[in-house]
Amino acid sequence: MKVVLRNPRREVDVAGPRRVKDVLKELRIIPETVLIIRGDELLTGDVMLDDTDTVELRPVMSGGGVGPGHLP
Repeated sequence: MKVVLRNPRREVDVAGPRRVKDVLKELRIIPETVLIIRGDELLTGDVMLDDTDTVELRPVMSGGGVGPGHLP
């Protein structure tokens, strides 16, 4: 399967079939730090992938929000 990584953008080939969580483990990526996307579907760690799949790993980003006392 093809795994597309961001920051920096690169592609890695990984043999399948295997579960998402096993792919992340092989690539030494902490599961909570990425979103795993196949097409327009967000995947969980237990989803099985095969050799024909292409998945994208996007870093999880969080930012400051507007909370009480911070309204304009």
